[in-house]
Amino acid sequence: MIPLTGFAPDADVTTPGLISGCSNLIPYRNGMEGAPEPATPASTPALAAACIGAAVVTKLDDTRRIIAGTTTKLYELSAGSWTDIGRVAAYNGGIDTRWSITQFGDATLCANRADVIQRSTGASFADVATAPKAEILFSVGAFVMALNTNDGSEKPDGWHCCAAFDDTSWTPSIATQATSGRLVATAGKLTAGMRLGEYAIAYKMKSMYLGQYVGAPTVWNWIQVPGGEAGCVGKEAICDIGGAHFFVGDDNIWIYDGTRPVPVADGFVRQFFFDNSNPSYRYKTICVFDRQKNLVWVFYPSLDATSPNSALVYHVTARKWGVANRSIEAALNYISGGVTIDGLSSISPTIDGLSSYSFDSQFWLAGGKSLSIFNTSHQLQAMTGTSTASSMTTGEVGDDDAVMALNKIRLRYARAPQSASVQTFVQMNSGVGFTAGDSGSVLDGKFDVRQSARWHKATFTFTGPVRVTHMDADITPAGRR
Repeated sequence: MIPLTGFAPDADVTTPGLISGCSNLIPYRNGMEGAPEPATPASTPALAAACIGAAVVTKLDDTRRIIAGTTTKLYELSAGSWTDIGRVAAYNGGIDTRWSITQFGDATLCANRADVIQRSTGASFADVATAPKAEILFSVGAFVMALNTNDGSEKPDGWHCCAAFDDTSWTPSIATQATSGRLVATAGKLTAGMRLGEYAIAYKMKSMYLGQYVGAPTVWNWIQVPGGEAGCVGKEAICDIGGAHFFVGDDNIWIYDGTRPVPVADGFVRQFFFDNSNPSYRYKTICVFDRQKNLVWVFYPSLDATSPNSALVYHVTARKWGVANRSIEAALNYISGGVTIDGLSSISPTIDGLSSYSFDSQFWLAGGKSLSIFNTSHQLQAMTGTSTASSMTTGEVGDDDAVMALNKIRLRYARAPQSASVQTFVQMNSGVGFTAGDSGSVLDGKFDVRQSARWHKATFTFTGPVRVTHMDADITPAGRR
């Protein structure tokens, strides 16, 4: 049987094992599986307004805070409610404002570029008096790094770092090593940034820089990373996949491990992504890494959307792609408190009501991490629910010079679905377009179909959780057995 090679609409459609189209189907190590449905954690109300940034941050004693921001407020999820922990004055966010959230020791810091950097160690957030306004914020080594700043004057290509080991001090000083600078070797503003080991990586739309700590008086030395026009489209279009950055650029999707950026979408989904994402709003792309499943979710606005409503899913080790479209406001890795027998009634009064949560889900584990989203109703949801429906369309099989008879198709499952059906398609001459052929449901582990044409393909529809690894078709020259 032929192993499935994943969703690859950019590849030759006659490639064995190729999936030319799919819905709610994502890769796993040995094949493809139905994508999980969003499930609302117990005692988690909706946010008061649209979420424009969220994160789970961990303090030095391993306690965690779940922070989410709206245009005018910052909230913390505590004891089953969202508590307003913003400063007294409302924040000045606008239409395109997004919060950047980082942790430095026991201090949580947030930036939205409309207001000076905010700081909290457990109580309400407050202005850091000497800090700039910043678009991007992350911690690296003994410093907090701010990119795309305003310190009284606009510096979209500017960077600032706080004093060593002191996130409350941003006034430039050789003694404290608080300093600032600008990255002007290439055009454009700084669009994203993230720590990579001991280095700070700063991105523009079509270039990127590596910053290394060198001590006073320079403090940080920046060099442009070779790699053509590799850059990042937006501050959330990047995630850390463990020793490397995965990011969406203006011309490709990339992985950068500190040496040279490497494209990962060529021949698979590169053209599909740029043909089906809105170029005017591509900067709103959100990437998040599901470490437990080795999956990167790339949420992006489709051609007719202004916010993320579609998603490509990439398996980092298997190097396969899938599709699981979702409309979201924000994404994060949520850490649950786990579930006890006594607490089941808070989730559902009946056993049947628990069926939306898969039994191997991180939802059940104390401290379990799970990919989570804020949906368009501002509700935090963990992607831990049971898959309900999915589908996939094969590549094309046949011969330009011979009519071929298709007699049956068989799929190999690691987990069989509750039900499955097939719709086949036929085409007599390449490029003229497919028309519907035979259809049917699974019988004795196979799909019995009977049709003749030069070219064939099939769409499979699954109900319930499924893991499919291989496929095979009984296809012979017409008129032969």
